[in-house]
Amino acid sequence: MNRFVFVHQLVVVRARLSEAMVVGKANSMEHGATLDDSRSGSSFTFTGRLRSMRFAMRGIRTMLASQHNAWVHAGSTAVVIATGFILRVDRSDWCMLILAMMAVWTAEALNTAFEFLCDVASPEFHPMVAKSKDVAAGAVLLSAIGAAAVGLLVFVPHLTRIF
Repeated sequence: MNRFVFVHQLVVVRARLSEAMVVGKANSMEHGATLDDSRSGSSFTFTGRLRSMRFAMRGIRTMLASQHNAWVHAGSTAVVIATGFILRVDRSDWCMLILAMMAVWTAEALNTAFEFLCDVASPEFHPMVAKSKDVAAGAVLLSAIGAAAVGLLVFVPHLTRIF
């Protein structure tokens, strides 16, 4: 890639990110924030926290609506919780299971946000964007493998006692 093409791509990405930031600021103002609120961060009110929770819940709904793997995680979460209750795992096992499930959900949410940002910054295919999306998806896979290992460590001893 020659220097001109590279610089041109940087300018295009910067312009798209600037546009996304303007749209994001407009969206935050649409949700009741003012320019002063978004800059200063000094507005800490109960209603502001409720509004933030509403935005967070909308983000979770967006993740569930747009990501097929989120449904796989939801099913796995339901199975783990049901199995934990059926096997009557102790408090420390619950802590490990909850941390493992939250690691997967957090990785999936960050991956989803990252994909949305990449799609804004580079709507057309770009090999570096594809690589970065692959790395983010790999982080979700790593957390899911770790969660499966925790599940085995917790559940196998309980299951071997039953069978």
